Amino acid sequence: MSAVGRLFHPRSIAVVGASSDPGKLIGRPIAYLEKHGFAGAIYPVNPRYDRVGSRVCYPDVASLPEVPDVGLVLLGADRAVSAVEQLARAGAVGAVVLASGFGESGEEGRRRQCALKEAAGAMRLLGPNTIGLANVTDKIMLSASGAMELDGFVSGSVALVSQSGGILGSLLSRGAARGIGFSKLVATGNEADLDISDFVDHLVDDDATSVIALYIEGVRNSDRFRASAAKAAQRGKRLVAYKVGRSETGARSAVSHTGALAGSDRVYDALFRQLGIIRAQTFSDLLDIPAALATGRLLAGNRLAVVTTTGGAATLIADNAGLADFSLPAPDETTAQGLMALDIPDAALDRNPVDVTLAGLRPELFRTVLSLLSDSPTYDAIVTIVGSSALGQPDLVARPVIEALARTTKPIVAYVSPEAPHIVNALNRAGVPAFASPEGCVTALSALRAASERPARMPAIEPRSGAASAAGKHLGDGPLNEAESKALFARFGIRPVTELVTATPDEAQAAAHRLGDGPVVLKILSRHIAHKTEVGGVVVGVVPDEVGARCRDMAARLGGESGGDIEGFLVQERVSGGVEVILGVHRDPQLGPAILLGMGGVAAELLEDTALRPLPLMPGDAEAMIAELKMAPLLHGYRGRPRADVAALRAAIEAFAEMVWSLGERLREAEINPLFVLPEGQGVKAADGLVVLATAT
Repeated sequence: MSAVGRLFHPRSIAVVGASSDPGKLIGRPIAYLEKHGFAGAIYPVNPRYDRVGSRVCYPDVASLPEVPDVGLVLLGADRAVSAVEQLARAGAVGAVVLASGFGESGEEGRRRQCALKEAAGAMRLLGPNTIGLANVTDKIMLSASGAMELDGFVSGSVALVSQSGGILGSLLSRGAARGIGFSKLVATGNEADLDISDFVDHLVDDDATSVIALYIEGVRNSDRFRASAAKAAQRGKRLVAYKVGRSETGARSAVSHTGALAGSDRVYDALFRQLGIIRAQTFSDLLDIPAALATGRLLAGNRLAVVTTTGGAATLIADNAGLADFSLPAPDETTAQGLMALDIPDAALDRNPVDVTLAGLRPELFRTVLSLLSDSPTYDAIVTIVGSSALGQPDLVARPVIEALARTTKPIVAYVSPEAPHIVNALNRAGVPAFASPEGCVTALSALRAASERPARMPAIEPRSGAASAAGKHLGDGPLNEAESKALFARFGIRPVTELVTATPDEAQAAAHRLGDGPVVLKILSRHIAHKTEVGGVVVGVVPDEVGARCRDMAARLGGESGGDIEGFLVQERVSGGVEVILGVHRDPQLGPAILLGMGGVAAELLEDTALRPLPLMPGDAEAMIAELKMAPLLHGYRGRPRADVAALRAAIEAFAEMVWSLGERLREAEINPLFVLPEGQGVKAADGLVVLATAT
């Protein structure tokens, strides 16, 4: 068994720093292990006591009668390092360190955390600054969280990996109140050793787990996180992530909590999309979505049948469903006839929502309504609304819903309109996802639909050849000029516009005539001016006979023909009839490089119509990025425009990504703006470019 597996399934536990007072935090873990029925050996370690409760207490780890599988360290930061060293020397598989005062607390704490990791040696560490873990499946609660005071945890198939200990306790208690069962929960804390990816990797192979919920402040190792997420997809295990740090204040709080860098929220959002991870937008979603996914049912379409006993609640569901692109079609003729034949007084059975009312309703009639809707080919899922009338007789609605679930493979969810936690709890325990808000209900349905649309992902794209890394060896350091930048792009298959590099205004005019008789684009050539339009360094539509004069005008404004930063002039063909896009690289301090695609030209930064994908790209990423843009219809023949060469744009995105991936840390910045996407069959052309390189090593 792996070290992570042994943390969840220890045969023996040394509780270092244990107290005989169960009212203290350091007295809780033994009490919780005993309360929930841990069957292995528990060894209190504290030189101040001879006994802790009914158990012999040992003065140090070396005095224990056997080598413990796991050590739970309850000592403060100053003494925790020594305790970890003792456990490692004894041969323990892993240690859980609860103390704070390490990497999250400043420079001294970071040094202490390094010492802790060094003291552990080959032994694995959970924490520090963690509240521990809980194996609900096997009733092993290796934690000091007050949530362990609860009785009768519901065992289920949702696992939680949280970088916050408080969130572990919060979700465990909330889940218990709602009847949502967990398999495993772990708070990773500062992640001095074991991190969120280690636990995802383990839980993917856990037979008791089908859905893994993640509370993320910052991913420390993006490559390992990607690998664990890919493994989850291959095993058919769904990941749901709630990422904090979306605001500047939230990001600062996340950093101060566990010392994790928050990174750009937009890049995290792109990473989740890329890996098929469903993002929880609200904290309540982190329970609602996994609870729905844990049923194992997928939503094949967007057609909902809503069965209600109250019109107002049905309108809430219908409104939220419409906002989420669900439809509520009326019953088909066969289903409508079957419903009307029931002859339920005052019921509206030939429309959707199907209002059955509770006037004279008997459970067998409600059961028949649900059966008819389940069998109908018109509907992909059923939403049952539990109204206030069910408060006195909850079984009137709950039992038929539970029975209906057993006879269909379609998702059935319930919106409990009154404040009725006991009904929500009962339905969830019976396998019917139940929600106390219409928003939560529709969010869960949206997640089921998204899960059905996201197959397991394929391996990442790798560079096609070794020519890429060699391509940068001849280049200098620092910024390249525009011509050099586009030459680099061309090495990776991205065609530039036709252009000529010239040193003087006279050469530029002669070059313009060589390009033909039509107007040209004239630019200054400089590696030190990134935004040439802002300084008057770009003129569009210059006739060849005027090129020399326009060059002299630009040079005069910028310090003379041979002065300042001007290296010469670029004379380019004028491209028309294409759609302008921007293609660039964004470097995130936590997740590394990401490819950016968006509306091109001078409005790129203003309109903020962009899509991101972290590297390496995966199959389908380039196409998905294009589809995410608001401007995408322009590429597909919007209002009579010619269809653009989308296939060539996809190839350019992948070629640009290959360049970025291949040059690695050597490439600091890169951008093509604009990249002209020409009419279908004509390809793309890079009209401007910027590259900044670091010093070659």
